[in-house]
Amino acid sequence: MKIVITGGGGFLGQRLARALLARDVPTEPAMDEIATSLVLFDRDFPEVPVDPRISVVRGSVTDAGALEALVDGADVVFHLAAVVSGQAEADFDLGMEVNVQGSQTLLEACRKSGNSPRVVFTSSVAVFGPVSEDAPLSVAPRSSYGAEKAIAELLLAEYTRRGFVDGVVLRLPTISVRPGLPNQAASSFASGIVREPLCGKDTVCPVAPDLPLWLLSPRHAIANLVHAGDLPAAMLGANPIVDLPGLSVTVAQMVEALEAVAGSEPLEHIAWCLDPAVERIVASWPARWDDSRARALGFTSDSSFDQTIRDFLEEMNAGPSAPLAAAC
Repeated sequence: MKIVITGGGGFLGQRLARALLARDVPTEPAMDEIATSLVLFDRDFPEVPVDPRISVVRGSVTDAGALEALVDGADVVFHLAAVVSGQAEADFDLGMEVNVQGSQTLLEACRKSGNSPRVVFTSSVAVFGPVSEDAPLSVAPRSSYGAEKAIAELLLAEYTRRGFVDGVVLRLPTISVRPGLPNQAASSFASGIVREPLCGKDTVCPVAPDLPLWLLSPRHAIANLVHAGDLPAAMLGANPIVDLPGLSVTVAQMVEALEAVAGSEPLEHIAWCLDPAVERIVASWPARWDDSRARALGFTSDSSFDQTIRDFLEEMNAGPSAPLAAAC
């Protein structure tokens, strides 16, 4: 079996690779072949899992030739490569090039391969606009990133309808707590207000404490990606788009959970300074959605944000080879 991960050098890509390599599926002999070809594709690789079963390909999702070679013979493609929300808002051309054109280029490569591979695409809570009585929860993004993800969803649904690929769209809640350094995502603070204080570092929260967020931990995000790679197409029916389960918590409740788990000292490292541009983007995202279909399909979420923080600490302190060893 050949599995491809675009964005394989990133946070989720690296974790997904480890999860796939660590799988023990004795009841599914075909999955034993997963080790024969796990291909990570990205522009840069800060770290690559040391494993003879992995091959690394450097390139851009806008390079049609590179993608055609990449997906040739692929059984499963996890499409994680993307320009994040804040960067897409700041650089419209780059966001459209990578998030829209890159996604279509990948789908075209899959179509030309003739394999009809399973393509798992990571979409986002950002595809939704504000909820109101006049406009119930629907795709109405209020950011370039959200619009780009929504366009890519439609492309994947159409390529799936035509039988060119076997697609699954996973709409991810905001992922928290992410390890490592802050990135250019508008939601970067959702990890920073936990990660940095736990590491004894100062951080700034750019949104109001009462702002609600729809969250999912890295642990469950990866488990859901792996599950999507296996999910029978018949279970999805005609709708390949899945709104993943999550937790609805306010920023204040996140800080309360931090105090409950780690005491009051980390809270001294949190400053509050409203950034209207960040709050405008993040406040347009829903604080919850109906995840009953996703749960019926076997997708999962966290039991509480307290537990999410405990999981983060457990992995962060698990030793130099742990996925979160560089969390700080």
